[in-house]
Amino acid sequence: MELPELDSETIDRVLEMAWEDRTTFEAIALQFGLQEKQVIALMRREMKPSSFRMWRRRVTGRKTKHLKERDFLAGRFKSANQNS
Repeated sequence: MELPELDSETIDRVLEMAWEDRTTFEAIALQFGLQEKQVIALMRREMKPSSFRMWRRRVTGRKTKHLKERDFLAGRFKSANQNS
């Protein structure tokens, strides 16, 4: 998986957003241009194997990580660090 060159601050922010249950992969793509597969590859590269497995178990099948599968669209908290 080809990952773009990212500075450490951007990597930290992507990891933080990926860990958040309510931040969608679409929001990460919009803000940083990384598709879901690239986020997964980045998480795998930057995390300890056990932490990565724990994260994958948690987000696999989670409706809140995909905008189309959400039951809600508005009225939720949005971090000031998020562009959209």
